[in-house]
Amino acid sequence: MVGRVIKSISNKWTVEIENKQYECSSIGKFKYLKISPLVGDMVEVDVNNKVITKIMPRKNELIRPPIANVDQGIILVSCKEPNFSSNLLDKMLVIIEYNNVKPIICFTKYDLLKDTSEIDSIINYYKKIGYCVYINNELLNIKKILKGHLSVLTGQTGVGKSSLLNKLKNELNLPTGEISKALGRGRHTTRHVELLKIEDGLVADTPGFSSLDFIGMNKKDIKDNFIEFYNNEDRCKYQDCIHAKEDGCYIKELVKEGKILKSRYENYLKFIDQININKR
Repeated sequence: MVGRVIKSISNKWTVEIENKQYECSSIGKFKYLKISPLVGDMVEVDVNNKVITKIMPRKNELIRPPIANVDQGIILVSCKEPNFSSNLLDKMLVIIEYNNVKPIICFTKYDLLKDTSEIDSIINYYKKIGYCVYINNELLNIKKILKGHLSVLTGQTGVGKSSLLNKLKNELNLPTGEISKALGRGRHTTRHVELLKIEDGLVADTPGFSSLDFIGMNKKDIKDNFIEFYNNEDRCKYQDCIHAKEDGCYIKELVKEGKILKSRYENYLKFIDQININKR
């Protein structure tokens, strides 16, 4: 029988088949092939023995969080406690888009700001270049985008993922963590990846993280996933312009004119430099 993996803890996978759940192990062949079922996978199950026997082809796969067949990634970024990090947001956008997942940005803890002008200008910029952006109190709009999709809810530890899920579905009662005043970040409250049924969709609550890697990516991959670069680079002097030190770079001109957010460009330079360091 065929079902979907909805939870993974250690070497056990919970598979839902026709609204029934089975806690399964997997066949030894997977270990030999160096593959493992992921949350989100469609799999064949020997129901009598509760063993996953086949993993269906995936449309995509994320390494952190480990999940497959994702339609959209909802990136939660905090306005305060922890403070907003453009570097982390841009890094997550690049990685999610590279993996053929639609990114959606959700700003949390907006209500903690005394002056919202700086965050408002950032929100408007990301909307202008084509991203769907929400504030976490826009619950009706967020519920609409969940319908019929497998969504990953992800972001830095302490941004309020579990709090948002509790608001979207009251009966979840997920534990939430306090912010460590000394470290300026939250304590982990999510320990595993699990799909939750919310608004006729599936939502993955995933462990928080503070670091990400550009696994399998090169400088061109990073450049191609900065959408405002991609839409303007045909006016650069060189066809293969990397928008760093080249003369006649139209992207650098747009940055000088304030048409491309300076922090975005600075993050881009850090990312391609990180690729160079990893190659050494």
